[in-house]
Amino acid sequence: MTTQNDTPPPSAAPAAGRRSSRQGPWLAVAVAALALAGWQWFETRQKLNDLQQEVSRQLSDFDTGNKEERGAQKQTREQIEALQAKLGAFEDRFSEFQAQTEALKALNQDIARGREEATLLEVEQAVTLAGQQLQLAGNVPVAVLALQTADARLARLDRPANLPLRKALARDLERLNALPFVDMPGISLRLEQLILGVDKLPLTAYGRPVDKAESQKPVARSSWWQSAVGDVWQELKGLVRIQRFDREDPALLAPGQGYFLRENLKLRLLNARLALFSRDQWTYRNELKVAQEWLGKHFDTNDKAVVGAQSTLRQMTASEINVELPNLNETQAALRNLRQTKEKR
Repeated sequence: MTTQNDTPPPSAAPAAGRRSSRQGPWLAVAVAALALAGWQWFETRQKLNDLQQEVSRQLSDFDTGNKEERGAQKQTREQIEALQAKLGAFEDRFSEFQAQTEALKALNQDIARGREEATLLEVEQAVTLAGQQLQLAGNVPVAVLALQTADARLARLDRPANLPLRKALARDLERLNALPFVDMPGISLRLEQLILGVDKLPLTAYGRPVDKAESQKPVARSSWWQSAVGDVWQELKGLVRIQRFDREDPALLAPGQGYFLRENLKLRLLNARLALFSRDQWTYRNELKVAQEWLGKHFDTNDKAVVGAQSTLRQMTASEINVELPNLNETQAALRNLRQTKEKR
């Protein structure tokens, strides 16, 4: 039974061989597929590991970059805050600077207005002085100098509003410079010198012949009685005077009248001086002519001082002092208009 059971039947062996031969290729295919699947799984796993590592590295880099960016952003914010603080401080300083600039501008304007006002006051004083010199003293050079000073003050300001006043000053200066020159201070000084020298002029009525030194030979020493006789003789010679007059008899003056003559002559010269300042031509010449007549009639015309005084009087008599002086109405009107314009502002 045992032999029969272990030995297969002859018909079953070929069937098993046929099944084995059919299953062999499929097994190889399965093994190959399984190997391929395992290899793909391994390769996929490797790629996944690499991809995981790459993602981790990138995440790490991103985290590092993010930290750096956050640090940079923080630093940027700090810098921006610092710049904003500096900008705020700069704006404060700029506002302060603008306030100071406005204050300085206002101060400069006040100073400029004050300087302009002071200059206008100086100009007004100069014009007033020129008018007084022309009206009261007739002193043209001083008036010209005052107007030139006023024009120089206006030129320093260099304001267009001052042009009308400068034009008026220029026209008045032209009129004054065209006037004939009268040296009134010089004439006044010469009259004063004549007045001071009147007391030293010799009078004809009290004149004495000029003593001439006689040439005497030295004599021997005389006795006392001869000296006494000589002295008596000299005294007797002094009691008699012989004088020759080559012209009409001079006017005789009582003793003590010479003082009044000199004082009256001084008064004549003083009147001529007053007429000079008031530009009274007729009175001026009349007083000088009377003074010349008195010098020729009562004073010694052979004396050099008298001759010089007469020559000076003739020169001054020929001087023209009655020059029509222009007024400064145009300049004064321009100055008033400028004042009114500034007050309206």
